[in-house]
Amino acid sequence: MSKFRDLSTPFHSDSKSSLRTRDDKICGKESMLEDFEKEIGITFKNKELLERVFIHRSYLNEHKMSGLEHNERLEFLGDAVLELASTIFLYEKYDRPEGDLTNWRSALVKGESLSKEAKRLGMNPYIKTSRGEAKNMGKARDIILANAFEALIGAIYLDQGFEVASKFVLKNICYKLDTILDEGLQYDSKSRFQELVQDEDGVTPTYVVVSEAGPDHSKTFTVSAMLGDKEVGVGSGPSKQKAQADAAAHALESWDSIKTEL
Repeated sequence: MSKFRDLSTPFHSDSKSSLRTRDDKICGKESMLEDFEKEIGITFKNKELLERVFIHRSYLNEHKMSGLEHNERLEFLGDAVLELASTIFLYEKYDRPEGDLTNWRSALVKGESLSKEAKRLGMNPYIKTSRGEAKNMGKARDIILANAFEALIGAIYLDQGFEVASKFVLKNICYKLDTILDEGLQYDSKSRFQELVQDEDGVTPTYVVVSEAGPDHSKTFTVSAMLGDKEVGVGSGPSKQKAQADAAAHALESWDSIKTEL
């Protein structure tokens, strides 16, 4: 009996099934990306760029042979595009001193603002991380979402150019400036907290690092805001400075009760 399969006969059904499964996965991924494109109103010419937006470094640790690239370079680029687009918006619309414009821009592009917009656009389900990172749904997840939002801006810039990327920033970030100004959110939380405390009691707040978690490339710092030996706020962030600002922001939220004890 011949050892060779008759090439006129069809492939085994298992082979057909395997091919269908692979094709179904590809179609399913493309369909999900199309849904997201509809959400943001932008159709990418290079779909691989959009896919990369959602790939966290930790995902590649468990998928070393995937041939994929994580989103950190896109994040780096998107951060610069975001800053430039928001700066142009503020410069052209408001005739205000540099200090005011700088504070307004900081309030617009801070991590908390970006993660909220990422959630609003429905980015969370698309994020690819390691199984361990996927369990983190608090502050650490917000940082991943904020970074992915910046990566998205970078991808839009590469695929569509600065004009489209700028319009995206105006529509999804700069729209909230009026609310920020109405609620006084443009002030640096550490400076504002120190000002309130010193006006009330003459004390200067201090900040103590409580813990550091995660690998060197993706650390999360937890910091306590202290008045004397009393902890009045706890915050976290990807750097000590951002964690301090977060701790001060939480202290500001409790300011009414804090000042009664000074």
